[in-house]
Amino acid sequence: MEAEVVDAELVLPNYLSFKRVQMYEKYPKGQARGRHWKHLKQIIQAENYQNYPPDEPNYVNIESPPSMHPCKKVCDITGFEAPYHDPRTNLRYANTEVFRTIRSLSNDHVQRYLALRNAAIVLK
Repeated sequence: MEAEVVDAELVLPNYLSFKRVQMYEKYPKGQARGRHWKHLKQIIQAENYQNYPPDEPNYVNIESPPSMHPCKKVCDITGFEAPYHDPRTNLRYANTEVFRTIRSLSNDHVQRYLALRNAAIVLK
C-alpha cells in the first residue's frame, strides 16, 4: 500500500518570535540604523534649562559641588592606576617594571615628574 499524498497549504506567520530579526526587516530602507547620539546643543534645546534654578548643576551651569569621592592615584610614568608609591622618591608606580625604572631615574628627572603632579619636593 502506498501512502496517500495530500496537498495541503501550510500557513506560517511572517514573523516567528524565536527567529532573529533581519536587519532589513528591522530597519526598512531609508531609516537610520543603530543608536543616535545627541549633541550638547540638542540636549540643551530639548531640556528647558531656563526653568531650572540657577544653583542646580546641569549642562549649562558648569559650577557644581566638589566630588565626595577620593581622587584616584595614577602612576607617574605609565598613567595606569597606581596602588604603590616609592618612599624614597615619592613617585607613584603601578608595577615592578615601573619601580625599577623609577629607581634608575636621576634626581633631576624625579623632580620633573613631581613638578608635573604639583608635588615637587627637595630630595636629599
